[in-house]
Amino acid sequence: MAAALALSERTKGRTAPNPNVGCLIVQPAPAKAGGRVVGRGWTQPGGRPHAEAMALAEAGEKSRGATVYVTLEPCAHASPRGPACSNLLVEAGVARAVIALGDPDPRTDGQGIARLRDAGIEVSQGIGESAGRRAMAGFLTRRAKGRPQVTLKLATSLDGRIALASGESRWITGPEARAHAHLERSHHEAILVGRRTYEADAPSLDVRLAGLESRSPRRLLLSTGAAPEGWEAIASPERIAELEGIDHILVEGGAETAAAFLRADLVDRLLLYRAPILIGAGKSALADIGLADLAAAHNRWTLSDARMLGSDRIEVYERAS
Repeated sequence: MAAALALSERTKGRTAPNPNVGCLIVQPAPAKAGGRVVGRGWTQPGGRPHAEAMALAEAGEKSRGATVYVTLEPCAHASPRGPACSNLLVEAGVARAVIALGDPDPRTDGQGIARLRDAGIEVSQGIGESAGRRAMAGFLTRRAKGRPQVTLKLATSLDGRIALASGESRWITGPEARAHAHLERSHHEAILVGRRTYEADAPSLDVRLAGLESRSPRRLLLSTGAAPEGWEAIASPERIAELEGIDHILVEGGAETAAAFLRADLVDRLLLYRAPILIGAGKSALADIGLADLAAAHNRWTLSDARMLGSDRIEVYERAS
């Protein structure tokens, strides 16, 4: 399942409104543990082909009697763009399906698993469920809350500053952290900054990693005014629910914009890069977020990842509820 989840990350940020699913087909090895991978698939850009269809096409006849590891329940509805994946798995003659989590889409929601079981396929569900929810959080957030998943990115000094008092901010973090931030950009359909950040920095907000340049996200500006060419303006954080084809938004700045999303309780994930430097009287990472007392600040965030990127440290937090 870990391998299937890794495959699902390949097109994260490029499959909306479809989920980014990963699929692995393993042929059993006689008289010994494990097996041989005969098919790999992941949802393609734009949502089709689905991961299962891609993996089955690679496996061919080797899928008969095999075990399928898939990160989301195979779909049960036919579409003008392709057949139902649950039907494809039945027709291929797989023996077992291991599924991370069910599909909340009412066109599938349990029906895909039922179809597999009715055909005599053994189904195991909930294997790697937590990791699956994390991998497909954009799709699941859109289904549950009617809006994209929001990641807030902050690159700060040890004392929580994002720039000198003069406004100079390049570069607080080192090249490894900046490269990781570009990889994160490639996993989002859209990236957002505030009007002040746009006017002060004229950011390009593209992906500058070799081979991933084409995955630069749509550029959003939090502003009630007109958007410059190549940008889209939204008047308030709440308006992200109206954006079509976007399940993941990366908010990159500045302090007022970050605070606006936190005040609106629209941040699902925090991406914190911290450099081993002290700035002192500089610009704070956040403006007022409307916190009335310290008690309300606790139990809001859960650490999901922490590691070093060169001399900098990255910490990833997810909202606790």
